[in-house]
Amino acid sequence: MGDQYEIPVDGYLIDIVRGDLLIEIQTSHFSTIRNKLIHLLPEHPIRLVYPIAKCKWILRYAADGSTLLGRRKSPKHGRIEHLFAELKYIPRCAIHPNFSLEVIFTEQVDIWKNDGRGSWRRGYWSLVDRKLQIVESKIILLDHEGYLGLLPEGLPDPFTSQDVGSHARIAPKLAQNMLYCLRKMDLLSVVGMSGRRRLYSVIVNETH
Repeated sequence: MGDQYEIPVDGYLIDIVRGDLLIEIQTSHFSTIRNKLIHLLPEHPIRLVYPIAKCKWILRYAADGSTLLGRRKSPKHGRIEHLFAELKYIPRCAIHPNFSLEVIFTEQVDIWKNDGRGSWRRGYWSLVDRKLQIVESKIILLDHEGYLGLLPEGLPDPFTSQDVGSHARIAPKLAQNMLYCLRKMDLLSVVGMSGRRRLYSVIVNETH
């Protein structure tokens, strides 16, 4: 039997059922899927698929939705570290033996409409659609080694969020999200302070 789509399992609707594996595609807001994972993981293997746009094009349409006003390439480029902005909502689920996470790097197109009802961050343009153009690559995270492997190379031991930010060349908030997640996943421990910053070290545990 091939893939089955939109199948109810134990009271929850699942995007794709592939044999015994339940596959959920989540474009954002892991908080909305947390309860589903908590209830299903004890009995079912689950693969969470999360796309990150390495390249994004923005098409702007008039209020009628059909007149194209402009097309531009977004200056923002998604990175694997952006995963942690969402993973912070389900760090304990991420270490469950039935859980795996597939990150796909994509090129996508966002459709904006000038209807005055969107977010103020977009100048009140509405985001009405998001289309996947190309899947460039993917990473599957299965265990602690995969997640720890996302830390940048060359970190001192112990290290701070500032060390992570400077080595990975990411914003301080994103570095803090990474360390929060890895600590909640029992992969890092706080071993002291450096001024006002926590010092972290990788937990060596053969049972991981």
